[in-house]
Amino acid sequence: SLSQAALETLSIIAYKQPITRVAIDEIRGVKSDRAIYTLLEKNIIKECGRLDVPGKPILYGTTEEFLKFFGLDSIEAIPNLEDLLKEFSKEEN
Repeated sequence: SLSQAALETLSIIAYKQPITRVAIDEIRGVKSDRAIYTLLEKNIIKECGRLDVPGKPILYGTTEEFLKFFGLDSIEAIPNLEDLLKEFSKEEN
């Protein structure tokens, strides 16, 4: 099972991939090092390149294991974020 921090981090990576740790931290508002390490250890995310800027930060993306973990056939099968937000807004009202 994954912690709340790991699930938040994974959600950001799934929807924004490829993405750097700094960008993830900015979205979450806290450091994500431990969550990223956990997701890498579980092979749910992977390093998928480096951003071509000074420091060449690592880019993260999801793996086949991610798809299996969530029962998805492809990354395109992830629910549309806009639709999820609309549905969530309806449930709150």
